[in-house]
Amino acid sequence: MQRTTLASGLKSNGKLGHAAADEIAAQGAGTFTDLPKIGDQVRTGKPLYEVDAQPVVLFRGSRPFWRVVGKGMSDGPDVRILERNLTDLGHAKAADLAVDDHFTDATAEAVKRWQKTLGVPQTGRVEMGRVAVLPYGEARVEEVGAKLGTAVGSGGPVLKVTPPDVYATIKPNEEELPQLAPGSKVSVSLDVGGSIPGKITSIIRDTGPDGLGEKSKTPDGSAKPAVLILLMDQKSAAAALNSGRSGATVTVPEKKAADVLVVPVTALLAMSGDGYGVEVVEPGATDPKLVRVEVGLIVANQAEVRGQLKEGDKVVVPQ
Repeated sequence: MQRTTLASGLKSNGKLGHAAADEIAAQGAGTFTDLPKIGDQVRTGKPLYEVDAQPVVLFRGSRPFWRVVGKGMSDGPDVRILERNLTDLGHAKAADLAVDDHFTDATAEAVKRWQKTLGVPQTGRVEMGRVAVLPYGEARVEEVGAKLGTAVGSGGPVLKVTPPDVYATIKPNEEELPQLAPGSKVSVSLDVGGSIPGKITSIIRDTGPDGLGEKSKTPDGSAKPAVLILLMDQKSAAAALNSGRSGATVTVPEKKAADVLVVPVTALLAMSGDGYGVEVVEPGATDPKLVRVEVGLIVANQAEVRGQLKEGDKVVVPQ
């Protein structure tokens, strides 16, 4: 164990793009009579596409509908998703319609009001294929897989969509990941000019060939990490992306820890409950002693540690 000064901060080149796309599959039967264009953005409650001249509407929720939703059905989470969307869209009031798993007369009336605004028959029930459910409230069309005049179910997904938010994505080395924890704030310089603050949202692996980067592997064959950074000025980010110059440089603010004890990151052991420890071999002892530590700054595979330790202690580093 040694005492030294750690200084973090890094710059990494990346590019702008959108999150990974979700596929939308058409349900039921019929013919595609209207389809969106690539780049179109659709909000909750608005049509994504048409089948047999009737709209397929975007709803927000955690799972797709798998059955007809109407009177006489058994309780289920699809009813809750329907009622939540109808309430959010203003077709029902919380005082009149309880958002739960039970389909009631009030649910049917709310469905009829919604159907009236769409200009479709007011049946009070939702047939299969009339809504597409996504976990976000606005969708951007990434790819159109269906063709006008073809039958539902004759090909692959109808659409591939993403949230409209623009992200910057970088592919750091593994040893740089501790400086890129989700929630961290960074600065993103755009190739078109200007700088935008960003916030790291997630770290993913084996990304697709869209704005998140190409699929790539590390030398040992494992998937290379990609770090997603949400840009705080979406208007400027979208303008940069649409300009065709999507390059960006991400800068992590520098942090410094002076005259601190450090150990290799691989020496840190997860303790039961929470926290970390290191194994210290004391002079004359046969077995190492586990010492709980508080971990500070981590840079280039070295971790700042605080605890019952001193410079020169021999720490076990697993091979």
